[in-house]
Amino acid sequence: MVRRGLMAWLSRIGVVLLVLCCSGSVLYMLSCSPRGDTQHLAFPGRKSPTGPEEYRVILREAEEHQQDYISSLKRQLARLKDALQERSRQLKSRPGPSNASMGVGLGQALPKRTQADLLRFLHSQIDKAEVHKGVKLPNEYAAVPFESFTRQKVYQLETGLTRHPEEKPVRKDKRDDLGEVIEMGLETLNRPKANGNTKLRVFSSSDFVEERLEGKKAALHVCSREMGIRLDGRVHLTVVYFGKEQMSEVRGILENTSKSAHFKNFTFVHLNEEFSRGKGLEVGARVWKGGNVVLFFCDVDIYFTAEFLTTCRLNTQPGKKVFYPVLFSQYNPSLIYGHHDSIPPLEQQLVVKKETGFWRDFGFGMTCQYHSDFINIGGFDLGIKGWGGEDAHLYRKYLHSNLMVVRSPARGLFHLWHEKFCLDELTPEQYKMCIQSKAMNEASHGQLGMLVFRKEMEAHRRKKKTSVKKT
Repeated sequence: MVRRGLMAWLSRIGVVLLVLCCSGSVLYMLSCSPRGDTQHLAFPGRKSPTGPEEYRVILREAEEHQQDYISSLKRQLARLKDALQERSRQLKSRPGPSNASMGVGLGQALPKRTQADLLRFLHSQIDKAEVHKGVKLPNEYAAVPFESFTRQKVYQLETGLTRHPEEKPVRKDKRDDLGEVIEMGLETLNRPKANGNTKLRVFSSSDFVEERLEGKKAALHVCSREMGIRLDGRVHLTVVYFGKEQMSEVRGILENTSKSAHFKNFTFVHLNEEFSRGKGLEVGARVWKGGNVVLFFCDVDIYFTAEFLTTCRLNTQPGKKVFYPVLFSQYNPSLIYGHHDSIPPLEQQLVVKKETGFWRDFGFGMTCQYHSDFINIGGFDLGIKGWGGEDAHLYRKYLHSNLMVVRSPARGLFHLWHEKFCLDELTPEQYKMCIQSKAMNEASHGQLGMLVFRKEMEAHRRKKKTSVKKT
Protein backbone atom coordinates (compact mmCIF):
# COMPACT_ATOMS: atom_id res chain seq x y z
CA MET A 1 0.00 0.00 0.00
CA VAL A 2 2.80 2.36 0.90
CA ARG A 3 4.62 1.60 -2.31
CA ARG A 4 1.51 2.16 -4.40
CA GLY A 5 0.84 5.54 -2.69
CA LEU A 6 4.42 6.68 -3.24
CA MET A 7 4.19 5.97 -6.95
CA ALA A 8 0.95 7.95 -7.28
CA TRP A 9 2.49 10.91 -5.45
CA LEU A 10 5.57 10.93 -7.74
CA SER A 11 3.39 10.83 -10.86
CA ARG A 12 1.44 13.85 -9.67
CA ILE A 13 4.65 15.78 -9.06
CA GLY A 14 5.89 14.90 -12.54
CA VAL A 15 2.68 16.19 -14.14
CA VAL A 16 2.95 19.46 -12.20
CA LEU A 17 6.60 19.92 -13.27
CA LEU A 18 5.69 19.23 -16.90
CA VAL A 19 2.91 21.85 -16.80
CA LEU A 20 5.27 24.41 -15.27
CA CYS A 21 7.92 23.75 -17.92
CA CYS A 22 5.40 24.17 -20.74
CA SER A 23 4.04 27.38 -19.24
CA GLY A 24 7.56 28.80 -18.89
CA SER A 25 8.38 27.94 -22.50
CA VAL A 26 5.25 29.70 -23.76
CA LEU A 27 5.96 32.83 -21.70
CA TYR A 28 9.57 32.91 -22.93
CA MET A 29 8.45 32.73 -26.57
CA LEU A 30 5.91 35.52 -26.07
CA SER A 31 8.43 37.87 -24.41
CA CYS A 32 11.47 37.22 -26.63
CA SER A 33 9.90 36.97 -30.08
CA PRO A 34 9.63 40.12 -32.37
CA ARG A 35 6.48 42.20 -31.82
CA GLY A 36 5.19 41.97 -35.39
CA ASP A 37 5.86 38.32 -35.72
CA THR A 38 4.35 37.61 -32.30
CA GLN A 39 1.21 39.53 -33.09
CA HIS A 40 0.99 37.83 -36.44
CA LEU A 41 1.39 34.40 -34.89
CA ALA A 42 -0.65 34.97 -31.82
CA PHE A 43 -3.52 36.74 -33.63
CA PRO A 44 -3.63 35.36 -37.11
CA GLY A 45 -7.09 36.80 -37.76
CA ARG A 46 -5.93 40.55 -37.43
CA LYS A 47 -4.59 42.24 -40.60
CA SER A 48 -2.16 44.78 -39.00
CA PRO A 49 0.69 46.37 -41.04
CA THR A 50 4.34 45.54 -40.62
CA GLY A 51 6.98 48.01 -39.18
CA PRO A 52 7.84 49.98 -42.41
CA GLU A 53 4.20 50.19 -43.41
CA GLU A 54 3.34 51.70 -40.03
CA TYR A 55 5.97 54.41 -40.51
CA ARG A 56 4.54 55.27 -43.92
CA VAL A 57 1.10 55.70 -42.37
CA ILE A 58 2.52 58.06 -39.75
CA LEU A 59 4.29 60.14 -42.42
CA ARG A 60 1.12 60.41 -44.50
CA GLU A 61 -0.80 61.64 -41.47
CA ALA A 62 1.86 64.31 -40.72
CA GLU A 63 1.85 65.45 -44.36
CA GLU A 64 -1.92 65.80 -44.33
CA HIS A 65 -1.69 67.86 -41.14
CA GLN A 66 0.86 70.23 -42.75
CA GLN A 67 -1.29 70.63 -45.85
CA ASP A 68 -4.24 71.58 -43.69
CA TYR A 69 -2.08 74.17 -41.87
CA ILE A 70 -0.84 75.68 -45.15
CA SER A 71 -4.37 75.90 -46.47
CA SER A 72 -5.42 77.68 -43.30
CA LEU A 73 -2.63 80.25 -43.72
CA LYS A 74 -3.60 80.84 -47.35
CA ARG A 75 -7.17 81.52 -46.32
CA GLN A 76 -5.97 84.02 -43.68
CA LEU A 77 -3.77 85.81 -46.22
CA ALA A 78 -6.65 86.01 -48.65
CA ARG A 79 -8.88 87.57 -45.99
CA LEU A 80 -6.14 90.13 -45.13
CA LYS A 81 -5.70 90.98 -48.80
CA ASP A 82 -9.41 91.57 -49.18
CA ALA A 83 -9.39 93.79 -46.07
CA LEU A 84 -6.49 95.87 -47.47
CA GLN A 85 -8.22 96.32 -50.80
CA GLU A 86 -11.36 97.42 -49.04
CA ARG A 87 -9.39 99.93 -46.96
CA SER A 88 -7.73 101.30 -50.11
CA ARG A 89 -11.13 101.77 -51.78
CA GLN A 90 -12.36 103.66 -48.71
CA LEU A 91 -9.34 106.01 -48.77
CA LYS A 92 -9.74 106.70 -52.47
CA SER A 93 -13.42 107.53 -52.03
CA ARG A 94 -12.69 110.22 -49.38
CA PRO A 95 -12.61 113.88 -50.57
CA GLY A 96 -9.19 115.62 -50.53
CA PRO A 97 -6.14 116.26 -52.69
CA SER A 98 -5.48 114.17 -55.70
CA ASN A 99 -3.79 110.84 -55.32
CA ALA A 100 -0.85 111.96 -57.41
CA SER A 101 -0.21 115.04 -55.31
CA MET A 102 -0.67 113.00 -52.15
CA GLY A 103 1.88 110.48 -53.31
CA VAL A 104 4.38 113.19 -54.23
CA GLY A 105 3.87 114.98 -50.95
CA LEU A 106 4.44 111.84 -48.93
CA GLY A 107 7.45 110.92 -51.00
CA GLN A 108 9.05 114.32 -50.45
CA ALA A 109 7.98 115.32 -46.93
CA LEU A 110 8.67 112.05 -45.17
CA PRO A 111 12.36 111.73 -46.23
CA LYS A 112 13.01 115.39 -45.34
CA ARG A 113 11.41 114.98 -41.96
CA THR A 114 13.25 111.74 -41.36
CA GLN A 115 16.59 113.34 -42.30
CA ALA A 116 15.96 116.36 -40.07
CA ASP A 117 15.03 114.12 -37.15
CA LEU A 118 18.15 112.04 -37.72
CA LEU A 119 20.43 115.11 -37.79
CA ARG A 120 18.77 116.46 -34.66
CA PHE A 121 19.33 113.14 -32.92
CA LEU A 122 22.98 112.96 -34.01
CA HIS A 123 23.67 116.50 -32.78
CA SER A 124 22.09 115.70 -29.44
CA GLN A 125 24.26 112.61 -29.09
CA ILE A 126 27.39 114.57 -30.01
CA ASP A 127 26.54 117.22 -27.43
CA LYS A 128 26.11 114.51 -24.81
CA ALA A 129 29.43 112.91 -25.78
CA GLU A 130 31.38 116.20 -25.65
CA VAL A 131 33.69 116.37 -22.67
CA HIS A 132 33.01 119.47 -20.56
CA LYS A 133 35.02 118.54 -17.49
CA GLY A 134 38.55 117.31 -17.01
CA VAL A 135 39.54 114.09 -15.27
CA LYS A 136 41.90 114.48 -12.35
CA LEU A 137 45.24 112.80 -13.04
CA PRO A 138 48.05 111.99 -10.58
CA ASN A 139 51.02 113.43 -12.54
CA GLU A 140 52.18 114.80 -15.88
CA TYR A 141 52.93 111.33 -17.27
CA ALA A 142 49.33 110.13 -16.91
CA ALA A 143 47.98 112.52 -19.56
CA VAL A 144 47.80 110.93 -23.03
CA PRO A 145 48.44 113.54 -25.76
CA PHE A 146 46.30 113.84 -28.86
CA GLU A 147 47.65 113.58 -32.39
CA SER A 148 47.15 116.66 -34.54
CA PHE A 149 46.56 116.35 -38.27
CA THR A 150 45.50 118.00 -41.49
CA ARG A 151 44.03 116.43 -44.62
CA GLN A 152 47.54 115.61 -45.86
CA LYS A 153 49.65 114.92 -42.76
CA VAL A 154 49.49 113.42 -39.29
CA TYR A 155 51.75 114.81 -36.55
CA GLN A 156 52.51 112.00 -34.11
CA LEU A 157 54.55 111.79 -30.93
CA GLU A 158 55.27 108.05 -30.88
CA THR A 159 57.99 108.02 -33.52
CA GLY A 160 60.49 105.45 -32.26
CA LEU A 161 63.54 104.85 -34.45
CA THR A 162 61.76 104.21 -37.75
CA ARG A 163 58.60 106.34 -37.83
CA HIS A 164 58.61 110.05 -38.60
CA PRO A 165 57.18 112.96 -36.57
CA GLU A 166 55.26 113.97 -39.69
CA GLU A 167 53.73 111.28 -41.90
CA LYS A 168 51.32 111.30 -44.79
CA PRO A 169 48.23 109.07 -44.51
CA VAL A 170 49.02 106.72 -47.40
CA ARG A 171 45.87 104.61 -47.30
CA LYS A 172 42.74 106.13 -48.83
CA ASP A 173 40.51 105.07 -45.93
CA LYS A 174 42.72 106.98 -43.49
CA ARG A 175 42.58 110.11 -45.67
CA ASP A 176 38.80 109.81 -45.87
CA ASP A 177 38.56 109.45 -42.08
CA LEU A 178 40.61 112.60 -41.55
CA GLY A 179 38.43 114.50 -44.02
CA GLU A 180 35.25 113.42 -42.23
CA VAL A 181 36.65 114.52 -38.88
CA ILE A 182 37.56 117.94 -40.29
CA GLU A 183 34.09 118.39 -41.81
CA MET A 184 32.45 117.49 -38.50
CA GLY A 185 34.75 119.91 -36.67
CA LEU A 186 33.88 122.70 -39.12
CA GLU A 187 30.19 122.09 -38.57
CA THR A 188 30.68 122.36 -34.81
CA LEU A 189 32.83 125.50 -35.04
CA ASN A 190 30.47 127.29 -37.42
CA ARG A 191 27.29 126.34 -35.58
CA PRO A 192 25.34 129.45 -34.48
CA LYS A 193 25.99 130.36 -30.87
CA ALA A 194 23.29 130.76 -28.25
CA ASN A 195 23.95 134.51 -27.88
CA GLY A 196 23.16 135.11 -31.56
CA ASN A 197 26.50 136.75 -32.37
CA THR A 198 26.84 136.73 -36.15
CA LYS A 199 30.22 138.48 -36.29
CA LEU A 200 32.20 135.40 -35.36
CA ARG A 201 34.72 134.07 -37.85
CA VAL A 202 33.44 131.37 -40.21
CA PHE A 203 36.01 128.62 -40.75
CA SER A 204 36.46 126.59 -43.92
CA SER A 205 38.42 123.49 -44.81
CA SER A 206 41.19 125.70 -46.27
CA ASP A 207 42.01 126.80 -42.71
CA PHE A 208 42.97 123.20 -41.93
CA VAL A 209 44.52 122.16 -45.26
CA GLU A 210 48.24 122.61 -45.46
CA GLU A 211 48.61 122.18 -49.21
CA ARG A 212 47.77 125.84 -49.80
CA LEU A 213 51.15 126.70 -48.25
CA GLU A 214 53.20 124.07 -50.04
CA GLY A 215 55.22 125.27 -53.00
CA LYS A 216 55.81 128.64 -51.33
CA LYS A 217 58.78 128.41 -49.04
CA ALA A 218 58.24 131.87 -47.63
CA ALA A 219 54.57 131.20 -46.87
CA LEU A 220 55.10 128.04 -44.88
CA HIS A 221 57.22 129.63 -42.17
CA VAL A 222 56.56 133.31 -42.72
CA CYS A 223 55.46 134.26 -39.24
CA SER A 224 57.86 135.06 -36.43
CA ARG A 225 56.79 137.02 -33.34
CA GLU A 226 56.87 140.25 -35.37
CA MET A 227 54.96 138.72 -38.30
CA GLY A 228 52.48 137.21 -35.86
CA ILE A 229 51.71 140.72 -34.66
CA ARG A 230 51.19 141.92 -38.24
CA LEU A 231 49.03 139.07 -39.43
CA ASP A 232 47.00 138.44 -36.29
CA GLY A 233 46.45 141.94 -34.94
CA ARG A 234 44.88 140.73 -31.67
CA VAL A 235 48.04 140.43 -29.58
CA HIS A 236 49.32 142.30 -26.54
CA LEU A 237 53.00 141.59 -25.93
CA THR A 238 54.35 141.67 -22.37
CA VAL A 239 58.14 141.42 -21.96
CA VAL A 240 59.65 140.79 -18.52
CA TYR A 241 63.39 141.45 -18.39
CA PHE A 242 65.75 140.57 -15.53
CA GLY A 243 68.87 142.61 -14.75
CA LYS A 244 70.38 145.61 -16.50
CA GLU A 245 72.73 143.96 -18.99
CA GLN A 246 71.65 144.63 -22.61
CA MET A 247 68.39 146.18 -21.40
CA SER A 248 68.80 149.15 -23.74
CA GLU A 249 69.21 146.76 -26.67
CA VAL A 250 65.96 144.99 -25.77
CA ARG A 251 64.12 148.30 -25.53
CA GLY A 252 65.51 149.28 -28.93
CA ILE A 253 64.20 146.05 -30.51
CA LEU A 254 60.73 146.69 -29.07
CA GLU A 255 60.70 150.30 -30.30
CA ASN A 256 61.83 149.33 -33.79
CA THR A 257 59.19 146.61 -33.96
CA SER A 258 56.57 149.07 -32.82
CA LYS A 259 57.50 151.57 -35.53
CA SER A 260 57.84 149.08 -38.38
CA ALA A 261 54.65 147.16 -37.57
CA HIS A 262 52.66 150.14 -36.22
CA PHE A 263 52.17 148.14 -33.06
CA LYS A 264 51.56 149.86 -29.73
CA ASN A 265 50.13 146.98 -27.68
CA PHE A 266 53.17 146.00 -25.65
CA THR A 267 54.33 146.31 -22.05
CA PHE A 268 57.92 146.22 -20.87
CA VAL A 269 58.52 145.14 -17.26
CA HIS A 270 61.99 145.41 -15.73
CA LEU A 271 62.96 143.33 -12.67
CA ASN A 272 66.34 144.16 -11.18
CA GLU A 273 66.81 140.84 -9.42
CA GLU A 274 68.03 137.30 -9.95
CA PHE A 275 66.46 135.51 -12.90
CA SER A 276 63.51 133.24 -12.16
CA ARG A 277 61.36 132.04 -15.03
CA GLY A 278 58.35 131.41 -12.81
CA LYS A 279 58.63 134.86 -11.24
CA GLY A 280 58.86 136.55 -14.65
CA LEU A 281 55.78 134.80 -16.03
CA GLU A 282 53.84 135.41 -12.82
CA VAL A 283 54.61 139.12 -12.89
CA GLY A 284 53.81 139.37 -16.60
CA ALA A 285 50.42 137.68 -16.12
CA ARG A 286 49.40 139.81 -13.14
CA VAL A 287 50.43 143.08 -14.84
CA TRP A 288 47.47 142.67 -17.19
CA LYS A 289 44.49 144.62 -15.82
CA GLY A 290 42.13 144.31 -18.77
CA GLY A 291 39.43 141.73 -19.42
CA ASN A 292 39.68 137.95 -19.30
CA VAL A 293 42.09 137.16 -22.15
CA VAL A 294 44.09 134.15 -23.30
CA LEU A 295 47.63 134.07 -21.90
CA PHE A 296 50.34 132.48 -24.03
CA PHE A 297 53.52 131.90 -22.01
CA CYS A 298 56.41 132.09 -24.44
CA ASP A 299 60.21 132.09 -24.05
CA VAL A 300 62.56 134.17 -26.19
CA ASP A 301 63.87 131.08 -28.02
CA ILE A 302 60.42 130.15 -29.39
CA TYR A 303 59.27 130.72 -32.98
CA PHE A 304 55.52 130.65 -33.59
CA THR A 305 53.16 131.40 -36.45
CA ALA A 306 49.85 133.24 -36.65
CA GLU A 307 48.25 129.88 -37.32
CA PHE A 308 49.43 128.70 -33.92
CA LEU A 309 47.78 131.69 -32.23
CA THR A 310 44.46 130.57 -33.72
CA THR A 311 45.10 127.05 -32.43
CA CYS A 312 45.89 128.51 -29.02
CA ARG A 313 42.53 130.30 -28.89
CA LEU A 314 40.50 127.33 -30.16
CA ASN A 315 41.88 124.96 -27.52
CA THR A 316 41.25 127.19 -24.49
CA GLN A 317 37.98 128.01 -22.76
CA PRO A 318 37.59 129.86 -19.47
CA GLY A 319 36.71 127.55 -16.61
CA LYS A 320 36.79 124.49 -18.87
CA LYS A 321 40.08 123.79 -20.65
CA VAL A 322 43.72 124.85 -21.00
CA PHE A 323 46.10 124.08 -23.87
CA TYR A 324 49.57 122.57 -23.48
CA PRO A 325 51.03 122.28 -26.99
CA VAL A 326 53.95 119.99 -27.75
CA LEU A 327 56.44 122.10 -29.70
CA PHE A 328 58.94 120.89 -32.29
CA SER A 329 62.49 121.33 -31.03
CA GLN A 330 65.20 122.10 -33.58
CA TYR A 331 68.47 120.14 -33.65
CA ASN A 332 71.88 121.78 -33.87
CA PRO A 333 72.04 123.09 -37.47
CA SER A 334 75.83 122.76 -37.62
CA LEU A 335 75.49 119.01 -36.99
CA ILE A 336 72.55 118.53 -39.34
CA TYR A 337 73.83 120.51 -42.33
CA GLY A 338 77.56 120.07 -41.80
CA HIS A 339 79.61 123.15 -42.56
CA HIS A 340 78.38 126.60 -41.53
CA ASP A 341 78.39 127.73 -45.14
CA SER A 342 75.73 125.13 -46.07
CA ILE A 343 73.25 126.04 -43.32
CA PRO A 344 70.05 127.34 -45.00
CA PRO A 345 68.09 130.40 -43.78
CA LEU A 346 65.97 130.04 -40.68
CA GLU A 347 62.67 129.89 -42.60
CA GLN A 348 63.91 126.82 -44.49
CA GLN A 349 65.19 125.11 -41.36
CA LEU A 350 61.80 125.10 -39.61
CA VAL A 351 60.33 121.93 -41.08
CA VAL A 352 58.91 118.99 -39.17
CA LYS A 353 61.18 116.10 -40.14
CA LYS A 354 62.98 113.33 -38.35
CA GLU A 355 66.38 114.71 -39.35
CA THR A 356 65.73 118.31 -38.26
CA GLY A 357 64.21 117.96 -34.79
CA PHE A 358 61.84 116.13 -32.43
CA TRP A 359 58.60 116.66 -30.55
CA ARG A 360 59.53 118.06 -27.15
CA ASP A 361 56.94 116.07 -25.23
CA PHE A 362 58.78 116.33 -21.91
CA GLY A 363 58.46 120.13 -21.77
CA PHE A 364 55.49 122.03 -20.32
CA GLY A 365 56.73 125.62 -20.52
CA MET A 366 54.68 126.78 -23.51
CA THR A 367 51.03 126.92 -22.51
CA CYS A 368 47.79 128.75 -23.30
CA GLN A 369 45.14 129.44 -20.67
CA TYR A 370 42.72 132.16 -19.73
CA HIS A 371 43.83 134.80 -17.26
CA SER A 372 41.06 133.86 -14.83
CA ASP A 373 42.09 130.18 -14.82
CA PHE A 374 45.72 131.08 -14.16
CA ILE A 375 44.76 133.31 -11.21
CA ASN A 376 42.29 130.80 -9.78
CA ILE A 377 44.74 127.91 -9.96
CA GLY A 378 47.28 129.90 -7.93
CA GLY A 379 49.88 130.69 -10.60
CA PHE A 380 53.49 129.55 -10.41
CA ASP A 381 55.40 128.38 -7.39
CA LEU A 382 57.60 131.41 -6.68
CA GLY A 383 59.79 129.36 -4.37
CA ILE A 384 61.43 127.70 -7.40
CA LYS A 385 64.48 129.68 -8.43
CA GLY A 386 66.43 129.65 -11.68
CA TRP A 387 65.64 127.28 -14.53
CA GLY A 388 63.19 124.37 -14.68
CA GLY A 389 60.54 122.83 -12.46
CA GLU A 390 58.03 125.67 -12.30
CA ASP A 391 56.28 124.68 -15.56
CA ALA A 392 55.75 121.06 -14.49
CA HIS A 393 54.41 122.26 -11.11
CA LEU A 394 51.77 124.42 -12.83
CA TYR A 395 50.93 121.59 -15.22
CA ARG A 396 50.32 119.21 -12.29
CA LYS A 397 48.00 121.73 -10.66
CA TYR A 398 45.88 121.85 -13.81
CA LEU A 399 45.85 118.04 -13.94
CA HIS A 400 44.59 117.88 -10.36
CA SER A 401 41.81 120.40 -11.09
CA ASN A 402 38.49 119.96 -12.89
CA LEU A 403 39.83 121.73 -15.98
CA MET A 404 40.44 119.74 -19.12
CA VAL A 405 44.08 119.71 -20.25
CA VAL A 406 44.42 119.57 -24.05
CA ARG A 407 47.86 118.38 -25.14
CA SER A 408 48.85 117.74 -28.74
CA PRO A 409 51.67 118.49 -31.21
CA ALA A 410 51.63 122.01 -32.66
CA ARG A 411 53.13 122.28 -36.14
CA GLY A 412 53.42 126.09 -35.89
CA LEU A 413 55.45 126.18 -32.68
CA PHE A 414 59.25 125.69 -32.82
CA HIS A 415 62.02 125.74 -30.25
CA LEU A 416 65.09 127.30 -31.90
CA TRP A 417 68.39 125.64 -31.21
CA HIS A 418 70.91 127.60 -29.16
CA GLU A 419 73.91 126.78 -27.02
CA LYS A 420 72.74 125.69 -23.58
CA PHE A 421 74.79 126.35 -20.46
CA CYS A 422 74.00 124.60 -17.20
CA LEU A 423 74.95 126.87 -14.29
CA ASP A 424 76.63 125.65 -11.15
CA GLU A 425 74.05 127.45 -9.00
CA LEU A 426 71.34 124.96 -10.02
CA THR A 427 70.23 122.25 -7.64
CA PRO A 428 71.33 118.67 -8.50
CA GLU A 429 67.87 117.85 -9.84
CA GLN A 430 67.74 121.01 -11.97
CA TYR A 431 71.29 120.44 -13.23
CA LYS A 432 70.38 116.89 -14.28
CA MET A 433 67.32 118.15 -16.14
CA CYS A 434 69.44 120.80 -17.86
CA ILE A 435 72.02 118.22 -19.04
CA GLN A 436 69.30 115.89 -20.33
CA SER A 437 67.70 118.74 -22.24
CA LYS A 438 71.07 119.71 -23.67
CA ALA A 439 71.75 116.17 -24.92
CA MET A 440 68.32 115.89 -26.52
CA ASN A 441 68.81 119.14 -28.45
CA GLU A 442 71.96 118.24 -30.36
CA ALA A 443 70.97 115.69 -33.00
CA SER A 444 68.90 112.62 -33.75
CA HIS A 445 69.79 109.10 -32.66
CA GLY A 446 71.24 108.23 -36.05
CA GLN A 447 73.22 111.47 -36.35
CA LEU A 448 74.73 111.07 -32.89
CA GLY A 449 75.64 107.51 -33.81
CA MET A 450 77.50 108.78 -36.87
CA LEU A 451 79.50 111.12 -34.61
CA VAL A 452 80.32 108.33 -32.16
CA PHE A 453 81.54 105.95 -34.89
CA ARG A 454 83.17 108.63 -37.03
CA LYS A 455 86.69 107.33 -36.39
CA GLU A 456 85.72 103.81 -37.42
CA MET A 457 84.16 105.12 -40.61
CA GLU A 458 87.29 107.15 -41.44
CA ALA A 459 89.50 104.11 -40.79
CA HIS A 460 87.30 102.02 -43.10
CA ARG A 461 87.50 104.70 -45.79
CA ARG A 462 91.30 104.76 -45.58
CA LYS A 463 91.46 100.97 -45.89
CA LYS A 464 89.31 101.07 -49.01
CA LYS A 465 91.54 103.73 -50.58
CA THR A 466 94.66 101.69 -49.79
CA SER A 467 93.17 98.52 -51.31
CA VAL A 468 92.19 100.41 -54.47
CA LYS A 469 95.74 101.77 -54.91
CA LYS A 470 97.23 98.28 -54.56
CA THR A 471 94.98 96.85 -57.22
